Parts: sequence; C-alpha cells; structure tokens
Amino acid sequence: MSKLDFDFTFKNIEKLACLVSEKNLGEITVEDGDMKISIKAKEEPAPVMGMPAPMPPVEAMPSQTAVQQTKPQAEEKIDGNVVKSPIVGTFYAAPSPDAKPFVKVGDSVSQGDVIFIIESMKVMSEVQSEFTGTVKKILVNNGDALEYDQPVMIIG
Repeated sequence: MSKLDFDFTFKNIEKLACLVSEKNLGEITVEDGDMKISIKAKEEPAPVMGMPAPMPPVEAMPSQTAVQQTKPQAEEKIDGNVVKSPIVGTFYAAPSPDAKPFVKVGDSVSQGDVIFIIESMKVMSEVQSEFTGTVKKILVNNGDALEYDQPVMIIG
C-alpha cells in the first residue's frame, strides 16, 4: 500500500463523502499518522414484504411555491443579527430526532454555542452562533432544504 498525504479539511472530507455517494461505496477510511476518518454510506432499510419501497429523497431545489412563501419573510423588517446557512444542505434543529432542539425562540445564546446542524452530502456539520443574544425568530423548519447564505435565524 502506498502512502498518501491527506489534508483533513472540511472541503476534502466533503469530497470523500461525495465520492462514497457517487461511486456507491459502502465505506471509505483515510489514515494519516494519528488522524483517521471513516465515511460510511447511508443505509436504506430493506422494504418489508407487502410494503412499498421507500421513495427517493426529494430534490434540494425549492419549488416555486416554497420560494414564494419565503420571500415575504425575507422582506419583513426584523431587528437583530441574521444567521445564514454557511452551506447547502438540510436543516436540523436537534442532534437527533428524539433530542431537544439546540435552541428555541426566547433562548439566550452566546457566540460559539451550537445552534443547529446542517447535513450536506451525508456529513453532519454543527453551526455555531456568531452572535450573543436572544433567539428572536427561527425562519425554517426541521428537515427543510437550505440554500447557501439563506437566512435561518434571527438573534437580537
């Protein structure tokens, strides 16, 4: 086996996740000295006899209706700091489906607190608050597709 140098940056980890998905690999592991990362493909549950197979995920592109619904929110005058999505992906308010959300309207947050997760290319990324204040409004729902730079939350 030949030795390769691997730079453990978010961009390279995303590329690995994309490779696993595109090539339909089960898992890929990269080791470099004391650093190691393994990325596993998301497993789809086998269909139960008599049950229809699961539907493929809906495209991340928002429908025209969704765009029209979000425009009035963007035009509203809201005082506070706008937290925007740093990447394209899926918004998750909590670390797991049965866990409490990281924050809710009225909660106090400090700079550096984890306020939500974005799943992008099967990689979960915690998003930390750039601001200290109170959560005034959450502009998206759990499981919503996010575009890059889309307003997600208002912290005042």
